[in-house]
Amino acid sequence: MIKPPELRHFCHHLVRKYGSPDKATEEQKADEFRRYYLRNLPPTIITLQTVAHCCGLKVKRSDEIPYNLRGYNQTVDGIENIVIRDGDTVSGTQNTILHEIREIMERAFPRVCHDYSPLKTSALHVAANKFATAVLLPRESFTRKVYETGFDVIDLANYYSKSCSQVLLRIGEVLQGDLFFYAGMYEPDPDGNWRVTYWTGGSNYLDPDANVCGVDGLFPRKHRAVAPGSLVEMTIREGKAHLVEQVTLLDDIEDEGLVAIASPLLIQDKPAKVILTVLLSRNRNLLEPQVRKRNPVVVERFHQHL
Repeated sequence: MIKPPELRHFCHHLVRKYGSPDKATEEQKADEFRRYYLRNLPPTIITLQTVAHCCGLKVKRSDEIPYNLRGYNQTVDGIENIVIRDGDTVSGTQNTILHEIREIMERAFPRVCHDYSPLKTSALHVAANKFATAVLLPRESFTRKVYETGFDVIDLANYYSKSCSQVLLRIGEVLQGDLFFYAGMYEPDPDGNWRVTYWTGGSNYLDPDANVCGVDGLFPRKHRAVAPGSLVEMTIREGKAHLVEQVTLLDDIEDEGLVAIASPLLIQDKPAKVILTVLLSRNRNLLEPQVRKRNPVVVERFHQHL
């Protein structure tokens, strides 16, 4: 049973505004959550714990959480409990509290909207992740920061105290439809082989000519290994950012092409991650803040590879 009245009231609010919970995106749910609970307060751990308490939820820490979980929620004696991993990072704790609140909301929705069909487990997990990220990285201010940093995922992760993977995926969400781009994160596996662990991308919906089509294999997807002679391979080998000013795509035809930068996250002067960002050549200026900060080695031209 969902006992916290404030959380139920918030779910009622969503239904009054959107007609049904499934008519509101996770982005919209997150916007309403910030307005309803956070107002102008930053989403610190203390703030989020206070919000949970106001909802009637108990937040507890435990050092006995299974290794593959960061937290979970459960009902004990009619009270909803959010259990978070003791010793987790600040970012991980923030995400877990919001993720579990979103899961508890899902159980409340059928009580305030009788026609609502709750999400299945896997779909709810995805929705809760999107909700938590959207609360922590609000679309409008985050998008401004993306452009201010020149799409610098590492800089954004430091600024927001979030993981590079969460920032990278959020860029894909907020820029979808506005701009053609690709971004991928490479990390070494246990055997020391570098592969893509996360990637995202976007298209320009308003200008079909401002996209690259038919070369999907050019852009590395998850688990793709680092290619010899690639921009990322150069970056790993030298431990320094690399920029290629022109990636041509067509044989014997002058084409606009792409521009790409690979920037390393250094730990003890060695690359621990590499972020590859690719834009159309016409949007080269958008990378300028990152280029100024990273001072990359400049490669003049690639052809049909990154």
